[in-house]
Amino acid sequence: ESPAEVGARSEVVITMLPNGEVVRDVTFGAHGLAQAMKPDTLLLDTSSAEPWITRETAQALAGKGVLMVDAPVSGAQWGAQAAELVFMVGGDAGHVQRIKPLLDCMGRAMFHLGSLGCGHAMKCINNLITAMTFSATAEGLVIGKSFGLDPAVMTQVLNESTGQSWISRNHISRRVISRSFDDPFKLELMLKDIGIAMRLAREAQLALPLSGLGEQLWRAAARQAGPGASISELARWVEGQ
Repeated sequence: ESPAEVGARSEVVITMLPNGEVVRDVTFGAHGLAQAMKPDTLLLDTSSAEPWITRETAQALAGKGVLMVDAPVSGAQWGAQAAELVFMVGGDAGHVQRIKPLLDCMGRAMFHLGSLGCGHAMKCINNLITAMTFSATAEGLVIGKSFGLDPAVMTQVLNESTGQSWISRNHISRRVISRSFDDPFKLELMLKDIGIAMRLAREAQLALPLSGLGEQLWRAAARQAGPGASISELARWVEGQ
């Protein structure tokens, strides 16, 4: 009936929530997990979250003897349904080995990136690269369409050429050329991950002009699309510029 009851009955609790603040609330809020999790139990956070919040959460849990591993995923809804997720893992090596059998059941690959928070850092970097690839692909298709090329055939060419990507192979035909714009991954969640990556870049004093401009464009698309819009709406925003 509550997160606390889940914590009391579990050796490992798996969370997959919108961001690190929600994970923290579920863990330490009213009737939260931390109220009842026993020493040496483990919180496995598969959310896409802010690494700094993850480390704060883990530090607070450590005071209760509770362990934590972060293991965000790539693979989307279909990957979860087919048990083909890719896990990006951060945490103590011994703790990672402890939860590896669970990840093996849910996914097809697991990569241990380093200490706690490194999995979440990798996830936002992956999504930053995906977002910039999506933007470039959408703009290229708009150029071709304006010249009279068929976007469906253009996508086939990309998929046999150096311009191919996960976006061109899986997203464009199914979500954009079909005009369904219905990918279940939400635009605001992609924007959140871009923002996490850019904060890490700023903290490292890195100048990333392409990603910085890309973040602005994604923010503009999100404003136009409104809350709850699919990531696919980025393409529609590009078409309307």
